[in-house]
Amino acid sequence: MAARRASFSFLSGHGLLGRTPATSLLRSDSARHLLPGALRRFSTEPGDEEPIKPPVEVKYTQLLINGNFVDAASGKTFPTADPRTGEVIARVAEGDEEDINRAVAAARRAFDEGPWPRMTAYERCRVLLRFADLMERHADEIAALESWDGGKPLEQTARAEVPMATRCMRYYAGWADKIHGLVVPADGPHHVQVLHELIGVAGQIIPWNFPLLMFAWKVGPALACGNAVVLKTAEQTPLSALYVASLLHEAGLPDGVLKVVPGFGPTAGGALASHMGVDKLAFTGSTGTGKIILELSARSNLKPVTLELGGKSPFIVMDDADVDQAVELAHQALFFNQGQCCCAGSRTFVHERVYDEFVEKSKARAERRVVGDPFKKGVEQGPQIDGQQFKKILGYVKSGVDGGATLVTGGDRVGSRGFYVQPTVFADVQDEMKIAQEEIFGPIQSILKFREVGEVVRRANATHYGLAAGVFTTSLDTANTLARALRVGSVWVNCYDVFDAAIPFGGYKMSGIGREKGAYSLRNYLQTKAVVTPLNDPAWL
Repeated sequence: MAARRASFSFLSGHGLLGRTPATSLLRSDSARHLLPGALRRFSTEPGDEEPIKPPVEVKYTQLLINGNFVDAASGKTFPTADPRTGEVIARVAEGDEEDINRAVAAARRAFDEGPWPRMTAYERCRVLLRFADLMERHADEIAALESWDGGKPLEQTARAEVPMATRCMRYYAGWADKIHGLVVPADGPHHVQVLHELIGVAGQIIPWNFPLLMFAWKVGPALACGNAVVLKTAEQTPLSALYVASLLHEAGLPDGVLKVVPGFGPTAGGALASHMGVDKLAFTGSTGTGKIILELSARSNLKPVTLELGGKSPFIVMDDADVDQAVELAHQALFFNQGQCCCAGSRTFVHERVYDEFVEKSKARAERRVVGDPFKKGVEQGPQIDGQQFKKILGYVKSGVDGGATLVTGGDRVGSRGFYVQPTVFADVQDEMKIAQEEIFGPIQSILKFREVGEVVRRANATHYGLAAGVFTTSLDTANTLARALRVGSVWVNCYDVFDAAIPFGGYKMSGIGREKGAYSLRNYLQTKAVVTPLNDPAWL
């Protein structure tokens, strides 16, 4: 696969918008044998069909500490389940406070005494590049694990997520030997160096909706800077992180530099956030949990925290838009990954002149959406992650109906087993409704009506969140006005979900603190030090 960089859209990445990105993904023959079964249009009961056997074996279910896979200190395990059926895929070691203590101690030794921070930056670069090569070589297995554990369509993980994670690791490998300080002039006879130093032991907590990508977004910059890492996976989706961590050690990462501890938030996550031996914390997840993480950090050693949290992102369709294109883009912006995206375009604001046409076409598009076994070719939507999320989503459907929104289509489960939900569209949604205020994290599209630009700006910004926004218009002036007025970290104009390793991602307000990806993410894992030395009789200042 070519290592060149190109902007990558999740939506265009697997043909949803009719074009293929320049990063061009897995070999077609490689992906083809992973997708048994011809495309069968979803009708009523995909959850009742016999699930396709995933083409991968689960190899790693223990904690990774000091370069070895080991049992939890307590001996406890927990099940990770197949969202298609609710049946157990494997039992995974359950890390808790004692295991976090072991992991942090190993990380501290690796940082204070080990070779990783003392390698040349070029040597670290080479390790990360070898890791990316191994990810590419084992792409089929990684994609299958990610789909099996998380319910994602295999076409999505194989064509988009694995290549993007691989590219991210190559991007940060390239940064490893380009991190440098400055020499700055002073108002007197002093030589002033500004050093960018490694921060130390980084604690990282990743979510269940994109575990592989979040592994790359967090581990990549931390290791490129020379730090040690303790990573806690989400209890719902631990398998892909354990697998790729084994590849990272195969690539030559010294023992103890990366630890992976599956476990639960209140135990393993809380212990990591509170640990006095952790120098930096990064978390992706809900805003509510983010507040707890920030509090635990403050109550312990005041470690700096990066947070990438929830969103209620507006997708704004102006009256000059091509309605058919806008419908497709808005559909993908909301329903991608079963709606389980922090930046989902979950408030679809449509100008009143095209509102009725947009609603009708959105209904038709939702009813064409292919729901079924994520290992079946052509499936667009798999099951939700688990029973708790499934029930929560159906509760929001009830709230929308009870609140007076018009249920245009969907609103029920699919089949009798697993956690499949019908693609759902609400019209006549008002700002004060619960479905317009709260992050649903599911396949529910809420369509709101507006009249003019100033009004939609006020309404779009009237939220605690500020993660992302979409703007669909043919007017450059309107696009520029909205892009500057919307209080969000990312604005996609006439596109959505375009991600690139170099593009920073993060939110305003309660959508987070700091940025992931790009050069900005490196700042999360470096300290800035000023070194001042007197100059005697300098030739110049």
